Amino acid sequence: MSDAKEEAPKKKGGAMKFVLIGVGALVLVAGSAAGAVFAMGGLGGGHHAEAEEYGPKLVPKSEQKRAAAGEGGEGHGEGGGSGSDWTPPPGSGGDKYASNYYAMEKEFTSNLQDSVHFVQVGLAVSTPYDDSVIENLKTNEIAVRSAVLLALGDTTEEQVFSSNGKEQLQKRLTTAINATLKQKEGFGGISNVYFTNFVVQ
Repeated sequence: MSDAKEEAPKKKGGAMKFVLIGVGALVLVAGSAAGAVFAMGGLGGGHHAEAEEYGPKLVPKSEQKRAAAGEGGEGHGEGGGSGSDWTPPPGSGGDKYASNYYAMEKEFTSNLQDSVHFVQVGLAVSTPYDDSVIENLKTNEIAVRSAVLLALGDTTEEQVFSSNGKEQLQKRLTTAINATLKQKEGFGGISNVYFTNFVVQ
């Protein structure tokens, strides 16, 4: 009888070993899967963090003013006479982010749609982001120029002779430039296009 009693606990212990081995294997598999997801950047979060770390960054106006003061902020004079050290009170309006401007060197000349006239424009762009957006624009200047010329070619006489039409053209050019930069660099970043020259002949 004692032999029978000894065999019964051994069988239970053997079953328990299989359960523990199974649980251990599940823990290892789950741990490996979690490690792989973490190494690949999580569930989409890694790409966002990487884009924030390495992509274009918005430049607050306060940072731009501090940088300007650090470069040439000496000799303000007595009595605060120059208007450059004046800063508007918080909440008084204006853009939150600094504008970074870039004037494109060559002008653009294009025929107008269904017209014998042509338009010649000089363009500048602005972005609230750091210099990386302007560098992307310079790197892809040929593709950007092509997109601008195509947009100008779709412009009618009525649009170039009215201020409302010119504003619509600005928006179309901004969209065309951003689409090109997104295609080439994965990020647009141009907030507005400005005319530095505008001639219709």
